[in-house]
Amino acid sequence: MPDLNIERKHTLGLDGARLVAQRWREQAEQEWGMACEFEHGESEDRMRFERSGVSGLLTVTENRFDLQIKLGFLLGAYSSKIEEKIQANLDALLGPVA
Repeated sequence: MPDLNIERKHTLGLDGARLVAQRWREQAEQEWGMACEFEHGESEDRMRFERSGVSGLLTVTENRFDLQIKLGFLLGAYSSKIEEKIQANLDALLGPVA
């Protein structure tokens, strides 16, 4: 099963990062059909997400987004394209302040 690990540093602080993570969650649910579960923490938030063939964890801190994704067999063949799309999406959400 291919794994994707995407990390982005940012300067948004935790509150700003939470807003970006919420937008990412909305996209994941609406556009990609993900089931998402969000856990708020004192110094970091975690969002677990999954759908058929994909599962993962987004960890959000005051200065970093860490995205760990596991792709199933069928989607694994498209891992590089999926990774490019997710990176572009996250970069667009973070904007020029990242």
